[in-house]
Amino acid sequence: MSPSENRENGEQEPLLRNAESRQQTDGDAEPVADVEAAGTFSRNLGAKEAFAIVISIVIGSGIFTSPGSIDTNVPSPGVALIIWLVGGVLAWTGASTMAELGTAIPGEGGVQPYLQYIFGDIFGFLAAWTWIVAVMPATLAILSIVFVESIFSALGVTDQADAVEHKLLSILILLIMNVANSISTKASTRLNNFFVFTKFLSIAGVVIAGIVVVALQVSDPDRDIGGRDWFNKSWFGYRNTVNPDGSETDWSKISQWELLGHYSAALYGALWAYSGWDKAIYISAELSKPARQLPLAINTAVPAIVVCFLAANAGYYILLPWTVVSTTDSVAVTAITRLLGPVVGVVAAVLICLVVAGSLLGNSFVAGRMAVAAANKDWVPRFLSIVGHVGLQPRREAAPENAEGNTDSNEQSGSDAPLNAIILSTIVSALYILLGNFRALVTFNGLGEYSFFFLTVLGAVILRFREPNLKRPYKPFLLVPLVFAAVSGFVVVRGAIFAPRLALVLIVVWALGLGFYQIRKYIAQRNASES
Repeated sequence: MSPSENRENGEQEPLLRNAESRQQTDGDAEPVADVEAAGTFSRNLGAKEAFAIVISIVIGSGIFTSPGSIDTNVPSPGVALIIWLVGGVLAWTGASTMAELGTAIPGEGGVQPYLQYIFGDIFGFLAAWTWIVAVMPATLAILSIVFVESIFSALGVTDQADAVEHKLLSILILLIMNVANSISTKASTRLNNFFVFTKFLSIAGVVIAGIVVVALQVSDPDRDIGGRDWFNKSWFGYRNTVNPDGSETDWSKISQWELLGHYSAALYGALWAYSGWDKAIYISAELSKPARQLPLAINTAVPAIVVCFLAANAGYYILLPWTVVSTTDSVAVTAITRLLGPVVGVVAAVLICLVVAGSLLGNSFVAGRMAVAAANKDWVPRFLSIVGHVGLQPRREAAPENAEGNTDSNEQSGSDAPLNAIILSTIVSALYILLGNFRALVTFNGLGEYSFFFLTVLGAVILRFREPNLKRPYKPFLLVPLVFAAVSGFVVVRGAIFAPRLALVLIVVWALGLGFYQIRKYIAQRNASES
């Protein structure tokens, strides 16, 4: 018996009702899915806001820090660009599958309602628990650390990331971004739109610089400008790669099995750079017409990101000697500083800090949504679902009804942000900053995310056969989820093999989550029997 059938037999109301009762129409309005209860947030966002949030989250630190780690694991710049393309296509397949689920299974909280509907409550809870306790706090910690280290890198300080002062500054940046998200949803999205502009401006600066170097080099082949390797060497020819520790990799002596290992490591770096492609589904419950706006936002934002990443990486290889690309973790700042001098390099560092701030803002925006959705299902304490103010109880004063007939008490408080959830996210993220480091947090974050990405996309494939008549306003080819499920499963297995300690930490997080779930379930059953 399927999880949805179990709920229909009285255990819990299903996320989706039958086709007749599930769809409601209001005049000429688009059909809206009838979910369990009124959403926590108003449906006041459109495709433009969803597009901006995806752009803001994905174009973050990855495009400015990952190129070096990818270049270290490939035999040529041409192969590096192919890895970036493959990573982008995989992100697109995952995002497209999420859009299918997001338009077929309404609900707040990202992958949580999908896993609950397909596999049952325990999988939905574990996804929520993992995102609240591990994935989103680790993401916010990583971005806060990168923000601070970008500033110090521009000043020539590159070996003090674990210093207490650096960690405290990272926490300060985290606090500032979370306070910005505490104002209101509209204020957050407007500020987010500004950061989207800075992201495109930063990438455009690298791309335009590369185009200028190409034009000058072609007009005068003897001119010494940029890296010159792009002009004198084959983009797909094997060359020895200089590693960060000073050693060299001779690709002509690497076996096919070792080469596969290097390619998988490079792909892992690309997937980290593209991470965030799933975040549009976190606000599907806040889109006015999700069936149209969610696929539109994903199918415009992700291709735009792929083009930007390919263009920026081509620019790096034009602006820098190829031996330099593999040895730096601040490739954009290094490239601009080498071409235009240290003063312009500082300006570039400031722009990149704004880019990271935008990604931090976007991730902070969605971090509380999972906690709110989980609290609405009584999986975590109910006070985490409160929006508009800090406290253990919702406001009791009367409030006017909005256009959809729902009472909107947020108007009186001046904020519609999930403040309790944001505070929780801030505390946990600060602990990750104090106790962790950049590389460990990236791996930990990837293991947590892709474990549930694999289950979610695999569930989408299962649902195609289990419920073929389920209304799917957006339905990509079956090959799309199959490809992503295969690759994401490989990424999880590889990550667990090469980082067993972090995998063990994640397993402990899951074990604690299962214990927390069983305790709350026992308390709920006891209260029900006593009433």
